[in-house]
Amino acid sequence: MTVPVVVFLDRATIPSQIKLAELPFEHQWVEYDYSKPDEVVERLKNADIVIVNKVVLDAETLSKLPNMRLIAVSATGYNNIDVEYCRRANIAVTNVQGYATQSVPEHVIAMLFALRRNLFGYHQDIASGEWQRNKQFCFFTHPIGDIAGSTLGIIGSGALGQATATLAKALGMKVLFAERKSESKQEMMDCRTGYLPFELVLQLSDAITLHCPLTEQTENLISEAEFNKMKSSAILINTGRGGLVDEQALVDALKSGQIAGAGVDVFTQEPTDESNPLIANMDMPNLLLTPHVAWGSDSSIQKLADILMDNITAFERGDVKNRVV
Repeated sequence: MTVPVVVFLDRATIPSQIKLAELPFEHQWVEYDYSKPDEVVERLKNADIVIVNKVVLDAETLSKLPNMRLIAVSATGYNNIDVEYCRRANIAVTNVQGYATQSVPEHVIAMLFALRRNLFGYHQDIASGEWQRNKQFCFFTHPIGDIAGSTLGIIGSGALGQATATLAKALGMKVLFAERKSESKQEMMDCRTGYLPFELVLQLSDAITLHCPLTEQTENLISEAEFNKMKSSAILINTGRGGLVDEQALVDALKSGQIAGAGVDVFTQEPTDESNPLIANMDMPNLLLTPHVAWGSDSSIQKLADILMDNITAFERGDVKNRVV
């Protein structure tokens, strides 16, 4: 019997202190820190199983890999995989869910506290000498708001959205879940139990947090029209996917005072650079940026790694577990 070859194309996306469990079957293990697009086919030419986080595996690439039986995605999102091709070619695809239900909500609330209390703005003011010029024991150059008693609108009611709601309620926030966005007036009114129309949630919320997948339907879900419906005191938090928010429209809304602040952990292109309007304007005191790390507490990543290896073990055993395809 041929020993299966398992290749991890971007091992460095999991920190070195996180341990991957040993697979309980005979196999050949190969790993690379990162893989460039022109290296993928050569590195996978003998692979039966590939582990991948962000490396793109499109139809053209997969068609050159006749031995491939399983793509184990070491993340929840799998938009970098051509799942339709995998379905036709009988290539199984698994992903990892439910591992960051503590880390992501805490990151959302941390961003919300920092922005609502203007911590970054005050930090910048001290650095620029405002305290020394003011000659008082304290100064108030930015408004300071409370979290308790405010309303959090959640777009996306999966495990992360629900976990964020639980944490927000514990802090005394009122939570609203938004129904899916629709252009149809009838569909806007026909909400599931426990949901409010998308536009109404935008209007009522003091803060909005995004936890929905990035699809053709949700690309630029929040853009100029949506910012115009939000309170001028509202804060937007995006730890979902970069493409959910029109980044230039967000910068414009912050500069014009259409909304009060934004916390962004995800970008349309990652890693991003100075050409991104968020990066170009990151000195604004009401804009807080982090490099796609909301999911990244050690405990969450260890849980991800354990589920990832369990998915591969289950597949090799003939079980269906966390299957996308």
